[in-house]
Parts: sequence; structure tokens; C-alpha cells
Amino acid sequence: MSTQPENMRDVFTSETARLLDHEPRLAVVLAAISAGAPAFRKAAADHPDRVINLGIREQLMIGVAGGLALTGMRPIAHSYAPFLVERAFEQIKLDFGHQGASGVLVSVGASYDWAEGGYTHFSPRDVALFDTIPDWRVVIPGHPDEVAEGLRDAVASDDSHYIRLSLRTNATPHDTRGRLVPMRHGSEATVVAVGPMLDPVLAATADLDVTVAYTNTPRPFDSSGLLSLLDRQPQDNVIMVEPYLAGTSTWLVSDALSDRSHRLKSLGVGREDLHAFGTADDHDRWHGLDPAGLRTAITDFLRP
Repeated sequence: MSTQPENMRDVFTSETARLLDHEPRLAVVLAAISAGAPAFRKAAADHPDRVINLGIREQLMIGVAGGLALTGMRPIAHSYAPFLVERAFEQIKLDFGHQGASGVLVSVGASYDWAEGGYTHFSPRDVALFDTIPDWRVVIPGHPDEVAEGLRDAVASDDSHYIRLSLRTNATPHDTRGRLVPMRHGSEATVVAVGPMLDPVLAATADLDVTVAYTNTPRPFDSSGLLSLLDRQPQDNVIMVEPYLAGTSTWLVSDALSDRSHRLKSLGVGREDLHAFGTADDHDRWHGLDPAGLRTAITDFLRP
């Protein structure tokens, strides 16, 4: 009898529950979302003082997590991306950034995973918001098997981490250790695929003479790795493909290449409010993030 493979949220809840058993400083702060997950229900029974469900109060969730961090605890706060980041951004800015506290924020929903939920559940701007606060590390797993290691590293760290989970997934996991990892080498451009964009990029560029590099840790961005890949090419042509707002990493790539003549194309979720919902696959197509749309954008960029 076959079993349904774990998705990223399943891995996150089960690994967090396991870590609670071994990390006495760890606490989980929830705002109703995922509180009913079996792993979290058991963890709440086993550690009632360190699994805190505040109900639908996302700003309070971040405030409580920041307060726990100031006492020496290592908090994980978790919700849908628009509730965790956009709704509670003032608290992230003040209770973590301004106070010099650190913790782990873990979201689900990505840019539009649950498109049926409407615009309230969309969050393509989340990573761009974290770029306005210094020193946040951002992890974008591309496969469920990449989640546990990223979570363990975040819990063991003293830095603040944002881990963005998605229902979108590549076929296989890849070990990046925070670096840009080449999947394929070519000469016309380097295409950087972030998290679950890798498989669509590989499909879109299957017969193109381009390097495809993968990262699930876009912050800090591996500038030295990008430069090493470009040194193999006659021209510094870069295409960034990200599963959130188009252009989010433009400033980092431009900074890395500030002393080199280069061309840069940024692909991601468009800025226009489409006033349309459908499915996540529909949104990929509408934003040109399906293989066909990526193929068109990449070949147009490379065309002389």
C-alpha cells in the first residue's frame, strides 16, 4: 500500500516536534495555523510551556516570539506567509530587528500556493520585505527533504532565519550548503534558480547553451559563487528566476557585478494585481513562471 509523500509543512512540524524533545531553549509560537497538525498536538501535550497557540493574533505571535528571544529562548513563529510577514511586519521590524533579538520564522503558502483562498493568502513580497532589515538569512527549500537540515541549522544558529515553505517542489533534493550549485554548464548565460523554480528552469532551458545554478539559500546571496560561474563564460549574462516578486535579488546581483559590464534579467511573480485566482499552476502560467513562459523570456533575453 503506497503512502502519500510528506510535504514541506509535514516535515517542518515533525522535525520541530523532535527538536523540542532535545532543545530545552526551543519554543514554538503559533497563531492557529498548523496547531492541529498531529506532531504539534503531541508536542503541545509533551511541552505545554513551550508550544504556545495564541489564536488568530499574528502581531502578538511575533511580539511573544521576540520577548522569548530576549529571555534567551530560541523561538520559532509560524503561519501563512502573508500573516506571518506582511501583517506582522512592524513587529518583526521592532521586536526582532530593533531589539537585536533573533529567532526563526517559518511560513507556508509561498506566493500563491493556496490561490483558491484569494488575495489575502498571497505573499510574493515577503522576501523583499526581509531585505529591508539587516542580517536576516532566508531559506527557500526546493524539496521536502531540504527542510529538516535548514530548520536544524536555523535552530542551532544565533542569526535570524526566515524559512519559506511551499507546496511547489522539485523532483529531487539538492545539498547546497548555502552556495550556488551548478546543475548544468553552458556559455551564453548563467540562470540562477531559487528553491522550487529549479525544475521549471531545467525544463525551459533543456536545449539551451546556458549554465543553470541552484540555491535554496538566497540570503546571504552567494556572490562569489556567481562570479566563479561567470568566469567560465565569454559574457556576464545573468538571469535570476525566483518564486516571489520579480526583481527581489536585482540589487544583490548588481552589487556583486558592480565592477563588471553585465546584463541582468529578473524573472518572478509580477507586480500587477491580476484580480484572478484559479490554481497555483494558473498563476505560474500567468506570471510566466511555467516552463513555456520561462523559455520565452530566456530566449528573448539571449536573442541578439
